[in-house]
Amino acid sequence: MLAAPGGAPVSGPRRRPSWRRLSLWGLLGGLVLALLATLVWLAARYEASQAQSNVERDGADALSDIRSALTRNVQDLQALQAGHPSSEAWQQQADQLLRVNREWVRIEWRGPRLEILAAAETPYRPPVFARLGRANAQAEVQQACATGRRLSSHAYARSHFVPQLDGLGLELMELCVPQVSAGQLTGYLVATYSLGELLAARIGPQLGRSQEVSFTEADGTRLAMHGLARRGSRVFTALQLLDLPGSTMVLRMDSWRSQPDLFPNVLTALVTVMSIALVTVMFMLGHDTRRRLQVEEDLADALAFRKAMEDSLVTGLRARDLQGRTTYVNPAFCEMVGFSAEALLGQSEPPYWPPELREEYSRRQTVRLAAGTTPPRAGFESVFMRQDGTRFPVLIIEAPLINALGLQTGWMSAVLDISEQRRVEELSRASQERLQATARLATVGEMASLLSHELNQPLAAIASYATGSLNLLQHEPAAADDLRLALSRIAEQADRAGRVIKSVHDFVRRRVQARELVAPPALLEAIMPLVNLQARKLGVRVESRVAPGLPPVLCDRTMVEQVLLNLARNAMQAMDEASAAQPSLLLQVRATAAAEGGQRWLEFSVTDVGPGIADEVKAQLFTPFFTTKAEGMGLGLSLCRTVVEQHGGALAFESNLPRGTIFRFTLPAAPGNPT
Repeated sequence: MLAAPGGAPVSGPRRRPSWRRLSLWGLLGGLVLALLATLVWLAARYEASQAQSNVERDGADALSDIRSALTRNVQDLQALQAGHPSSEAWQQQADQLLRVNREWVRIEWRGPRLEILAAAETPYRPPVFARLGRANAQAEVQQACATGRRLSSHAYARSHFVPQLDGLGLELMELCVPQVSAGQLTGYLVATYSLGELLAARIGPQLGRSQEVSFTEADGTRLAMHGLARRGSRVFTALQLLDLPGSTMVLRMDSWRSQPDLFPNVLTALVTVMSIALVTVMFMLGHDTRRRLQVEEDLADALAFRKAMEDSLVTGLRARDLQGRTTYVNPAFCEMVGFSAEALLGQSEPPYWPPELREEYSRRQTVRLAAGTTPPRAGFESVFMRQDGTRFPVLIIEAPLINALGLQTGWMSAVLDISEQRRVEELSRASQERLQATARLATVGEMASLLSHELNQPLAAIASYATGSLNLLQHEPAAADDLRLALSRIAEQADRAGRVIKSVHDFVRRRVQARELVAPPALLEAIMPLVNLQARKLGVRVESRVAPGLPPVLCDRTMVEQVLLNLARNAMQAMDEASAAQPSLLLQVRATAAAEGGQRWLEFSVTDVGPGIADEVKAQLFTPFFTTKAEGMGLGLSLCRTVVEQHGGALAFESNLPRGTIFRFTLPAAPGNPT
């Protein structure tokens, strides 16, 4: 207080609260009110969401019950027709099904043309088609049966409304089950559903007392309804799609609830809920931390296991990104090529590519990365170079490298060193060639006596003509025409002897390493001199038939000639041992039908009229070292089958009625030539 002039006290100015403090208090109060309002709103939303979740759960349960009921009904219909029942038995079983399943109002047995063979009506209501007739719903029946026939299963038609005699109506749906016997359509079973009775029979009574359940169209049009619910201030609706073969409906469930109370002891509940929430969050954080540590330990174990597995593999593993750069190699791959992982990672043109093939490999890699197609699972062969410069063949199998998002990030390759495999194959091929050479030499040894007899004739003729020529020269003057004739005959006989010796020489010495295109007649002509030698000795008539217009075959000529000669010799020896009355041998070549993929084949056959093959010999005929000859080695037919199978063909035999045996084998025809 201050004293005014004259001694009268006066009042000083009152201290007012700071506007900043007021604003802070107001902000704090607003935040508290906002927090309380938010908590109350969230509580109301939570109660509403719980109510909505309950309705949706009930709707899902109701839909599941309806689906299960429809499935059981289809099974009951299928069982109705089991065993081909008579009309009386079918009628009794149908009446029993209608008494058990109230949702069915009619069951029909129809023929393949949808004609009605038998029908049964529900005992719980008058016939539903009494007013308009069954023909009024024929279109829905045809639709359901056509869909069922196309799907080879049961099918439904869209629902349709049928007026009743009492002035009301029913929403009906047709179910058609085709009946198939031995792949042929024998008829149909048609069941008519009442959608209202379906809801009443298959929805639980508790749902019907508290909620309203209905079938609706996609646009919301109600088809059938069940249940009476107490009206409230809020409506919760759940929609479930009932997708049936040939028909689709929506199951709608409505629940009326009152608004939740806004303040059910909010302060106490708020403190309790916040305390529980805090403890729960701490517990969840601790649990989450433990789970995270466990996951990290499991991940470390998995990585260690994968690393140990990759290090123990003998197969080389290589990963590349979409630009072709190497991103991963395992120790087996590094050991295979002789380079360290540091020298290989990040390289788009790795050092194990041979210099002479680097441009080709780079171009092939560019094409593959640009195309983005998956390589064949069978893999492809290539050639790599070790650090010391040696080349070795490899088999590469690639697969796309997909990340967790489903996107391709590169390629993963498994690389196999097939050097040892190629060495074994080469040894096997060389061994087979030696066996073939041995077989050819054995054949020549057996023909030595035949050759001596065959060569005696032209040599004796040459000697006779030479002696005659000398006699002519002793007389002067010599007759020129006689000398010319004698010398020409000497040349013919010398040429004949030369051809016999050349055929044997070529057969023994010739060995073409690669396959070539050979005309079928050339294969037969190459072996005919040797075949005729033995045929003349044994008195066998030899005939060859080659169909006109045949394409050449892609084969190893010498090995195929060996097969033909072995089969011909075996046939002639079999006829000689059996003392056939009129021994004959037929060599034939013809075209076969094209196989899958357009590959064409030629069939070679050797037919004799010998005694045939005994049943106890057939099972072991192609077994190595099995023979019925005292001097045989048992390798001829085994080698023949090996040669034919190496060409991709097959060697088989069959009886030649009325007497003899036919050996057949196939060889691939050259592509691009019509058979």
